Amino acid sequence: MDAEQTAIALGPHEPGTGDDGSAQFAQWLAHTQASVRGHVDEFVRARCTAELDPAGFSLPAQLMIDFVSGGKCIRSVFGYLGWLCGGVGESEPALRAAASAELLHAFALVQDDVMDESQVRRGRQAAHRRLAAWHTDQGLSGSSARFGESAAILVADLYLVWAERMLRESGVTAAALDRAWPRYDSMRSELAVGQLADLSNDANRVPTLGAVMDIARRKSGNYTVRRPLELGAAMAGCDETVMRLLGEYGEVIGEAFQLRDDLLGIFGDPTTTGKPTGDDVRERKATTVIALADQLAGPSDRARLRDLWRGQVIDEQGVALAQAVITDSGARQRAEQMIGDRVEHARWVLDVADLEPSVTDTLHRMALLCTRRTH
Repeated sequence: MDAEQTAIALGPHEPGTGDDGSAQFAQWLAHTQASVRGHVDEFVRARCTAELDPAGFSLPAQLMIDFVSGGKCIRSVFGYLGWLCGGVGESEPALRAAASAELLHAFALVQDDVMDESQVRRGRQAAHRRLAAWHTDQGLSGSSARFGESAAILVADLYLVWAERMLRESGVTAAALDRAWPRYDSMRSELAVGQLADLSNDANRVPTLGAVMDIARRKSGNYTVRRPLELGAAMAGCDETVMRLLGEYGEVIGEAFQLRDDLLGIFGDPTTTGKPTGDDVRERKATTVIALADQLAGPSDRARLRDLWRGQVIDEQGVALAQAVITDSGARQRAEQMIGDRVEHARWVLDVADLEPSVTDTLHRMALLCTRRTH
């Protein structure tokens, strides 16, 4: 679709009311996601054929293809919306550039699962677990678990390298890429620093809400919404005012996204999240919701939560205890309120921004989609 068709298809409607605009937005989103997946699949298959298959790594290659097929493409959609904020119209090269974010995200997920010793990702075995099983099937010597973790880190490295290559070879002009590279470098550094800060948190204690929110911004929130938006907008040549407003929108929606993610990590339905209910509790992740509960709970419940966090293993009874403390303390309700406040702030930011109505409407709808999701 060209810019005019996009404006007709989306139109300025009130988000989430079930009007024609909602259906048109859903159609646009599905088309954009399908295009992103198509570009990513084509690129990864080509790289696997050129680099992994000749070395005899057919299963790792298939794993890399499979892993990037199951995402919701949120980062790529925001990256493409950043491009559309420049008023330059639909662009297949810009969409390919935005799609490269899926490879950066795959890099982060594979490494994160190794660090957290996660068993499941997107409803299937985590990459390091699949690679460990492949090691066993091949009858290779040494520890299969150790091989799986090491191989997964190398797979993640390939995703990281390929992400930059896909962006560089997207077809976007050199001038547009020159505007994007400084922000791209900052985003990758910020992601790594956030992950390091997360690892440095002592699992035996619950950090403050401020500390957790700072990590959440660096590790997830910013690189999910704000940085992709800014990258797309920079490539499109948006002025400083638009960049500032998009940054403000991206920061609050990124925070709201992470708050929702943390709620799902404790209360989410495994049939939709792809992970067991309470998985964040079992892994003793110091999330925003846990920090809120520690802040809001009474002395007795706070002591119970901290004792649970200092334990060696958290079983199903421990998960239930944490869920009860979170709910009884009001932390779950407070997290929902924080999400709502950030969505309203983002709405205000977009209302004062001088963007095309169709793009403003789509950003409103994306804010709701990201913060009301069930998985």
